[in-house]
Amino acid sequence: MTEPGGRRRGTTSTTTRERAVRGARDAAQRAADALSELIRHRLEGVSAVCRSEDDGWVVNVDVLEVARIPDTTSLLATYEVELDAAGDLLRYRRVARYRRGAQDQ
Repeated sequence: MTEPGGRRRGTTSTTTRERAVRGARDAAQRAADALSELIRHRLEGVSAVCRSEDDGWVVNVDVLEVARIPDTTSLLATYEVELDAAGDLLRYRRVARYRRGAQDQ
């Protein structure tokens, strides 16, 4: 339906609402999807999700970088992925690299 002035009713707000991140689970999924397209490594999981100061999201995604035998010697990495409020990728960076069998420091 068209409003006076030729503008379609509800198109802008509906599109924005559909794209907006709907919570921590949605932010984690979007971050994992965006990262997997860029780095081409197998994702192991998400280890942290939190809101950023500008209503975006910061997600830590764990990735298998080098598979080895035995599996406990494989190299994994944690990537910090930053999304805006709409769920679009702003930046990512590797923040840690470690052996699967290594204990936390």
